[in-house]
Amino acid sequence: MTISVQGVISRAKGEPVEVTTILVPEPGPGEALVTVQACGVCHTDLHYREGGIGNDYPYLLGHEAAGVVDAVGPGVTDVAPGDFVILNWRAVCGHCRACRRGEPWYCFSTHNATQKMTLEDGTALSPALGIGAFIEKTLVAAGQCTKVDPAIPAATAGLLGCGVMAGIGAAINTGGVTRGKSVAVIGCGGVGDGAIAGAYLAGAHTIIAVDVDDRKLAWAKDFGATHVINSRNTDPVAGIQELTGGNGADVVIEALGRPETYKQAFYARDLAGTVVLVGVPTPEMTLELPLLDVFGRGGALKSSWYGDCLPSRDFPMLVDLHLQGRLPLDKFVSETIGLGDIEEAFAKMGRGEVLRSVVTL
Repeated sequence: MTISVQGVISRAKGEPVEVTTILVPEPGPGEALVTVQACGVCHTDLHYREGGIGNDYPYLLGHEAAGVVDAVGPGVTDVAPGDFVILNWRAVCGHCRACRRGEPWYCFSTHNATQKMTLEDGTALSPALGIGAFIEKTLVAAGQCTKVDPAIPAATAGLLGCGVMAGIGAAINTGGVTRGKSVAVIGCGGVGDGAIAGAYLAGAHTIIAVDVDDRKLAWAKDFGATHVINSRNTDPVAGIQELTGGNGADVVIEALGRPETYKQAFYARDLAGTVVLVGVPTPEMTLELPLLDVFGRGGALKSSWYGDCLPSRDFPMLVDLHLQGRLPLDKFVSETIGLGDIEEAFAKMGRGEVLRSVVTL
């Protein structure tokens, strides 16, 4: 049996998205059917539309979501109908070599729903990041559902499903930011501001936000930035060094995924400091650095996958911190929109007018 719902798809590279009827099967073994209450418009969805991730069209877009479990398939015990959940795109397997060595956030065999959602003519859809949440109801692997306190609004909770969690985790989990450290974040969109919020939560004493947009730099202060640098006007490497006693920051987080800003991050860190790449580059990008500089500066060059998060551990904790008033997740929500407004939300994202547009259903 299938149900008929409305969702947003991308049919071909570069074409505008469209709202259409989608058929969703009832959950099979290990699967869950979730009523989507809210889903953030993430830059990754735009990457899918533009062909930057693959060519497996048509895509069912949306992945940064929260909602309520409608039904579960055989063998599902961790969630039940009625549970309020945040969806995640790294449902760990528990059996691969990363999981066995106690590092499930690196799981090399994450899983998604086995069954496919389809168009009315039977065309199978490729759900973005294995979720596909610009839809009234979506089918996911039960492990992609993390139960959290329903006191948090869905529009706020869903942001932990991708961008904000990626940023917070880049600072705390990957970058190892602790109290007393200095941190610089290059790129102050949703992920970058998540990293700033994470650094503030961890007790960093100096948090430097770098961007080319004064509006974004003002937003960064709302999440805990102690200093801001507009890199149109100031060399960011020199600026970060000046604000850190001439040394550079202990941790520099690059949230754009571009070679030129990665080089800035590399040279803006202190000796033996850490660079964290959480911005997602495109396939054609390359990086060239003098190998002697890589050796001579020491420290660590890391990439952060999904903030190296473990959803079952991190989502409930961060929701609790928000409900305690210690993590202002609601400030990431710039506007709430409908399914028909996603194309304009992409345009606003490109113009830097929003941190997050959130579809509410």
